Amino acid sequence: MTNIQKTEAFLKEQFAGCAYFREHPADGEYRLQHSYRVAYAAREIAHKEGLDEEGLIIGAFLHDVGYSLPFETEDGSRGGWKEHGRMSARLARPFLEQLDLGKERVQEICYGIAIHVDGEADFPGKKTAFACSIGDADDVDRFDAYRIYDAMEWADFRNLKIEDKRKWLGEKLDWIRWRLLQPSGTETARQMIAQRLLYQRQYYEKVLEQLEHSESL
Repeated sequence: MTNIQKTEAFLKEQFAGCAYFREHPADGEYRLQHSYRVAYAAREIAHKEGLDEEGLIIGAFLHDVGYSLPFETEDGSRGGWKEHGRMSARLARPFLEQLDLGKERVQEICYGIAIHVDGEADFPGKKTAFACSIGDADDVDRFDAYRIYDAMEWADFRNLKIEDKRKWLGEKLDWIRWRLLQPSGTETARQMIAQRLLYQRQYYEKVLEQLEHSESL
Protein backbone atom coordinates (compact mmCIF):
# COMPACT_ATOMS: atom_id res chain seq x y z
CA MET A 1 0.00 0.00 0.00
CA THR A 2 1.15 3.54 -0.68
CA ASN A 3 1.30 6.13 2.08
CA ILE A 4 -1.86 7.72 0.71
CA GLN A 5 -3.69 4.39 0.68
CA LYS A 6 -2.57 3.74 4.25
CA THR A 7 -3.90 7.16 5.20
CA GLU A 8 -7.27 6.47 3.58
CA ALA A 9 -7.51 3.20 5.50
CA PHE A 10 -6.53 4.87 8.79
CA LEU A 11 -9.10 7.63 8.33
CA LYS A 12 -11.90 5.18 7.53
CA GLU A 13 -10.93 3.04 10.52
CA GLN A 14 -11.04 6.04 12.86
CA PHE A 15 -14.42 7.21 11.57
CA ALA A 16 -15.85 3.67 11.68
CA GLY A 17 -14.85 3.42 15.33
CA CYS A 18 -16.46 6.74 16.26
CA ALA A 19 -19.51 6.28 18.52
CA TYR A 20 -20.96 9.63 17.46
CA PHE A 21 -20.77 8.71 13.78
CA ARG A 22 -22.38 5.33 14.47
CA GLU A 23 -25.29 7.18 16.06
CA HIS A 24 -25.31 9.88 13.37
CA PRO A 25 -24.26 8.06 10.17
CA ALA A 26 -25.10 10.98 7.88
CA ASP A 27 -22.55 13.13 9.76
CA GLY A 28 -19.92 10.43 9.38
CA GLU A 29 -20.62 10.06 5.67
CA TYR A 30 -20.40 13.81 5.19
CA ARG A 31 -17.11 14.06 7.08
CA LEU A 32 -15.53 11.28 5.00
CA GLN A 33 -16.80 12.74 1.72
CA HIS A 34 -15.57 16.18 2.79
CA SER A 35 -12.13 14.73 3.53
CA TYR A 36 -11.93 13.28 0.03
CA ARG A 37 -12.91 16.60 -1.52
CA VAL A 38 -10.30 18.42 0.56
CA ALA A 39 -7.67 15.90 -0.57
CA TYR A 40 -8.74 16.52 -4.18
CA ALA A 41 -8.29 20.29 -3.71
CA ALA A 42 -4.95 19.72 -1.97
CA ARG A 43 -3.70 17.72 -4.93
CA GLU A 44 -4.59 20.57 -7.30
CA ILE A 45 -2.89 23.17 -5.09
CA ALA A 46 0.24 21.01 -4.71
CA HIS A 47 0.43 20.31 -8.44
CA LYS A 48 0.12 23.97 -9.47
CA GLU A 49 2.38 25.32 -6.72
CA GLY A 50 5.10 22.66 -6.83
CA LEU A 51 4.45 21.51 -3.25
CA ASP A 52 4.86 17.98 -1.91
CA GLU A 53 1.75 16.37 -3.39
CA GLU A 54 1.85 13.19 -1.33
CA GLY A 55 2.34 15.05 1.95
CA LEU A 56 -0.37 17.60 1.23
CA ILE A 57 -2.90 14.95 0.25
CA ILE A 58 -2.13 13.04 3.45
CA GLY A 59 -2.55 16.20 5.53
CA ALA A 60 -5.83 16.95 3.80
CA PHE A 61 -7.17 13.47 4.47
CA LEU A 62 -6.30 13.76 8.17
CA HIS A 63 -7.25 17.38 8.80
CA ASP A 64 -10.59 16.38 10.39
CA VAL A 65 -9.68 12.97 11.82
CA GLY A 66 -10.16 14.47 15.29
CA TYR A 67 -13.90 14.42 14.68
CA SER A 68 -13.66 10.73 15.54
CA LEU A 69 -12.80 11.66 19.13
CA PRO A 70 -15.42 12.65 21.73
CA PHE A 71 -15.75 16.40 22.13
CA GLU A 72 -19.47 16.80 22.72
CA THR A 73 -20.74 19.24 25.34
CA GLU A 74 -23.06 18.16 28.16
CA ASP A 75 -26.14 18.67 25.96
CA GLY A 76 -24.74 16.26 23.36
CA SER A 77 -23.88 18.92 20.78
CA ARG A 78 -20.48 19.09 19.08
CA GLY A 79 -19.60 22.28 20.91
CA GLY A 80 -15.87 21.62 21.11
CA TRP A 81 -15.40 21.76 17.35
CA LYS A 82 -12.90 24.65 17.54
CA GLU A 83 -10.41 22.22 19.06
CA HIS A 84 -10.71 19.64 16.31
CA GLY A 85 -7.66 20.87 14.40
CA ARG A 86 -5.37 20.40 17.37
CA MET A 87 -7.12 17.14 18.29
CA SER A 88 -6.65 15.91 14.73
CA ALA A 89 -2.93 16.72 14.82
CA ARG A 90 -2.46 14.80 18.06
CA LEU A 91 -4.33 11.79 16.70
CA ALA A 92 -2.55 11.88 13.35
CA ARG A 93 1.02 12.21 14.60
CA PRO A 94 1.60 8.59 15.81
CA PHE A 95 0.17 7.30 12.54
CA LEU A 96 2.28 9.68 10.44
CA GLU A 97 5.43 8.67 12.29
CA GLN A 98 4.91 5.13 10.99
CA LEU A 99 5.12 6.33 7.38
CA ASP A 100 8.36 7.04 5.55
CA LEU A 101 7.78 10.78 5.34
CA GLY A 102 10.64 12.10 7.42
CA LYS A 103 10.51 13.96 10.74
CA GLU A 104 10.31 17.45 9.24
CA ARG A 105 7.45 16.57 6.89
CA VAL A 106 5.49 14.91 9.70
CA GLN A 107 5.94 18.04 11.82
CA GLU A 108 4.79 20.31 8.99
CA ILE A 109 1.73 18.16 8.26
CA CYS A 110 0.76 18.12 11.93
CA TYR A 111 1.24 21.87 12.21
CA GLY A 112 -0.91 22.49 9.13
CA ILE A 113 -3.64 20.26 10.54
CA ALA A 114 -3.48 21.92 13.96
CA ILE A 115 -3.84 25.49 12.63
CA HIS A 116 -6.51 24.87 10.00
CA VAL A 117 -9.45 25.85 12.26
CA ASP A 118 -8.37 29.05 13.99
CA GLY A 119 -4.74 29.56 13.02
CA GLU A 120 -3.42 28.31 16.36
CA ALA A 121 -1.43 25.22 17.30
CA ASP A 122 -0.43 23.91 20.74
CA PHE A 123 3.15 23.27 19.60
CA PRO A 124 5.73 25.38 17.70
CA GLY A 125 5.73 25.55 13.91
CA LYS A 126 5.90 27.84 10.90
CA LYS A 127 3.02 28.90 8.69
CA THR A 128 4.70 27.77 5.49
CA ALA A 129 2.87 27.61 2.16
CA PHE A 130 2.64 23.85 2.67
CA ALA A 131 1.19 24.07 6.18
CA CYS A 132 -1.29 26.79 5.23
CA SER A 133 -2.39 24.83 2.18
CA ILE A 134 -4.08 22.20 4.36
CA GLY A 135 -6.48 24.82 5.68
CA ASP A 136 -6.77 26.38 2.23
CA ALA A 137 -7.83 23.06 0.72
CA ASP A 138 -10.40 22.74 3.50
CA ASP A 139 -11.74 26.21 2.65
CA VAL A 140 -11.96 25.35 -1.04
CA ASP A 141 -14.52 22.68 -0.19
CA ARG A 142 -16.21 24.62 2.63
CA PHE A 143 -16.92 27.52 0.27
CA ASP A 144 -18.04 25.40 -2.67
CA ALA A 145 -21.57 24.81 -3.98
CA TYR A 146 -22.59 22.06 -1.55
CA ARG A 147 -22.11 24.35 1.42
CA ILE A 148 -24.72 26.77 0.08
CA TYR A 149 -27.32 24.06 0.51
CA ASP A 150 -25.79 22.93 3.79
CA ALA A 151 -25.75 26.43 5.30
CA MET A 152 -29.33 27.18 4.30
CA GLU A 153 -30.55 23.87 5.66
CA TRP A 154 -28.66 24.42 8.92
CA ALA A 155 -30.31 27.85 9.28
CA ASP A 156 -33.74 26.34 8.51
CA PHE A 157 -33.92 29.04 5.85
CA ARG A 158 -37.20 27.81 4.35
CA ASN A 159 -39.04 28.36 7.62
CA LEU A 160 -37.60 31.78 8.45
CA LYS A 161 -39.76 34.87 8.20
CA ILE A 162 -38.92 36.99 5.19
CA GLU A 163 -37.26 39.72 7.28
CA ASP A 164 -35.09 37.06 8.93
CA LYS A 165 -34.21 35.63 5.52
CA ARG A 166 -33.03 39.08 4.42
CA LYS A 167 -30.98 39.44 7.60
CA TRP A 168 -29.39 36.01 7.17
CA LEU A 169 -28.50 36.71 3.55
CA GLY A 170 -27.09 40.13 4.43
CA GLU A 171 -24.86 38.63 7.09
CA LYS A 172 -23.65 35.99 4.63
CA LEU A 173 -22.82 38.64 2.04
CA ASP A 174 -20.99 40.76 4.61
CA TRP A 175 -18.93 37.74 5.64
CA ILE A 176 -18.08 36.89 2.03
CA ARG A 177 -16.85 40.47 1.45
CA TRP A 178 -14.61 40.12 4.50
CA ARG A 179 -13.35 36.66 3.59
CA LEU A 180 -12.39 37.69 0.07
CA LEU A 181 -9.83 40.07 1.59
CA GLN A 182 -8.12 37.41 3.71
CA PRO A 183 -4.77 35.95 2.57
CA SER A 184 -4.10 32.38 1.47
CA GLY A 185 -0.97 30.29 1.57
CA THR A 186 -0.58 30.31 -2.21
CA GLU A 187 -1.91 32.23 -5.19
CA THR A 188 -3.52 29.06 -6.51
CA ALA A 189 -5.52 28.64 -3.31
CA ARG A 190 -6.47 32.30 -3.27
CA GLN A 191 -7.91 32.01 -6.76
CA MET A 192 -9.72 28.76 -6.01
CA ILE A 193 -11.27 30.18 -2.84
CA ALA A 194 -12.23 33.47 -4.50
CA GLN A 195 -13.91 31.65 -7.38
CA ARG A 196 -16.13 29.74 -4.96
CA LEU A 197 -16.91 32.73 -2.76
CA LEU A 198 -17.91 34.80 -5.79
CA TYR A 199 -20.27 32.02 -6.85
CA GLN A 200 -21.79 32.02 -3.37
CA ARG A 201 -22.14 35.80 -3.47
CA GLN A 202 -23.88 35.68 -6.82
CA TYR A 203 -26.30 33.04 -5.54
CA TYR A 204 -27.14 34.83 -2.29
CA GLU A 205 -27.56 38.15 -4.10
CA LYS A 206 -30.00 36.48 -6.49
CA VAL A 207 -32.03 35.04 -3.62
CA LEU A 208 -32.08 38.46 -1.95
CA GLU A 209 -33.28 40.01 -5.20
CA GLN A 210 -36.09 37.46 -5.39
CA LEU A 211 -37.17 38.33 -1.86
CA GLU A 212 -37.50 41.97 -2.84
CA HIS A 213 -40.17 40.88 -5.34
CA SER A 214 -41.98 38.64 -2.88
CA GLU A 215 -44.29 40.99 -1.01
CA SER A 216 -45.59 43.61 -3.41
CA LEU A 217 -45.85 44.38 -7.10
